[in-house]
Amino acid sequence: MSHILMVTVGAHGHVNPHLPVLAELVERGHRVTIAVPESFAEVAASSGATPLIISSDLPDQSRGEQWPDGGVEAMDLFLAEGQGVLPQLETALASDAPDAVLYDIGGYAGRALAHRRDLPLLQLSPSMVAWQGYEEDMAEALAFLDTTEGAAYRRRFDRWLADLGIDCDGDTFTGRPPRCAVLIPKAMQPNADRVDESVYTFVGPALDRRKHQGGWPKPDRPLLLVSLGSAYTDRPDFYRACIEAFGGLDWQVVISIGQYVETSALGPVPSNIELHRWVPQLAVLEHASAFVTHAGMGGCSEGLYHGVPMVAVPQAVDQFLNAHRLTEIGVGVHLPASEVTAESLRQAVLSVADSAEVADALASCRAESRRAGGADAAADIVESML
Repeated sequence: MSHILMVTVGAHGHVNPHLPVLAELVERGHRVTIAVPESFAEVAASSGATPLIISSDLPDQSRGEQWPDGGVEAMDLFLAEGQGVLPQLETALASDAPDAVLYDIGGYAGRALAHRRDLPLLQLSPSMVAWQGYEEDMAEALAFLDTTEGAAYRRRFDRWLADLGIDCDGDTFTGRPPRCAVLIPKAMQPNADRVDESVYTFVGPALDRRKHQGGWPKPDRPLLLVSLGSAYTDRPDFYRACIEAFGGLDWQVVISIGQYVETSALGPVPSNIELHRWVPQLAVLEHASAFVTHAGMGGCSEGLYHGVPMVAVPQAVDQFLNAHRLTEIGVGVHLPASEVTAESLRQAVLSVADSAEVADALASCRAESRRAGGADAAADIVESML
């Protein structure tokens, strides 16, 4: 039995995708420790791993705190988190050293710890990964790093690594792992033919291991799920547009509004529409005929897993790239937030739900997602490194 450490950050999209992998490792007899803030201890423990509670300064959604939309501000948060968590890990694990380290794309302290202790290291990526030529292809999107603020951020990151004795620059440290199990459908990866397969292995999302999140009753008519995820839900105008758009349809409409918007601010709600703070999204999608999503990678992966046509309304960070990818592979449409009206929403949903071409593309993606290997394949990689 080996001791395996998982380091992530306190956000749903950075914790939930990894839990099936940890559960598989526990079932294989390994002792798994996962570093998380207190608010994620219970869900982390559901995998069978032992939570190592760390103090975090990241926005705590359980207290209504919100994440920035991206850019240097968001990247600085992850850097500060790595700087704050690393000494906590070194203290907590001084007499209980791990045999290998797994880390999320935001779990910088995990990679730093592995470098300093010369431990086997595997990144678990819940989002798209870099390809050959990524920096050139993404130059416009990454232009904020060439600003005065971006240059200062890079200097802070490089100085932190140098002070730790890690011979690596910040861009390589954050964007080029030595080995990576990619937990997304390969169909969602741009330029997959230019991804280095000696480093990156697409194992796909382990969505067959999410039963603990709950079920959802089978509807007697078409079901539409609307969700902007967990971080960017303070959008009352969007929810009002959805209520207007779908109130007249003979569909069951389930809208997950998150914790920031009061239902009283949304006006009258037709009888075919349900408003929820949270829903077991994967279970709802099992019965859905369409999905209006912010195009977070978790939601995209779940939609593909169940073959659900998607209308992407991205809000921030990588969601715009994901939305573009959904349209590129033919499984949905991109509706920019600035173009959202009741009419545009209704038209977009009905167009994807009735499209034979979308249905064919989804069938192919669904089959590919389910045969990629998931948690079993990721655990095999971990064991090969021990």
